Amino acid sequence: MSAEQERPTLWQRTRRRAYGEITAAAMGLFLEQGFQETTVDEIAAAAGISRRSFFRYFGSKEDVVIDHLVADGELLRVELERQPHDVDVWAALSGALFSLEEATADRERLLAVARMVYGTPSLRARSIEKHLRWSDVLAAEVERRLGGGDSSSLRARAIVGCFVTCLDVAGEAWVRDDAAHPLQVYLDVSLSAVRG
Repeated sequence: MSAEQERPTLWQRTRRRAYGEITAAAMGLFLEQGFQETTVDEIAAAAGISRRSFFRYFGSKEDVVIDHLVADGELLRVELERQPHDVDVWAALSGALFSLEEATADRERLLAVARMVYGTPSLRARSIEKHLRWSDVLAAEVERRLGGGDSSSLRARAIVGCFVTCLDVAGEAWVRDDAAHPLQVYLDVSLSAVRG
């Protein structure tokens, strides 16, 4: 494929820019006045678009908050592939997650978003659903690290599922404790419980 074929079209670039602007406007409103209190009409007005245009980009306001989790799964896969090959798969997954967090996250904003997700039942349910999609993204690399074999695919998916569940439990405790310790501390405790 040539460089010209790989380059996003003007339409794709415009759509990505609009998606980013709508997301930024919505997240600003959610964090300022609360998720439940923010309407789609307010998001559309803040982004300078119509309500109808909002629904061209997002199926619901939950999608604004949650859609990045699917994209984070791809970024996590890239980070997982970069982890040293001589560490066990659990350490590689943790290392990938926290490499990604250090490179991209504003910790105060991350905590504010986590509070919103764990405090809103519809967001919590959707976040679990989206995290489960990480299995599809991460399983092949985990399976490769396991060295193959008859049950390696099943084992890989089970490991990713446990990791995602431990991350969810750790995130909930981190929010409940108002980030008294780094998220990694909570995740390490959760993973130890599963692995012990």
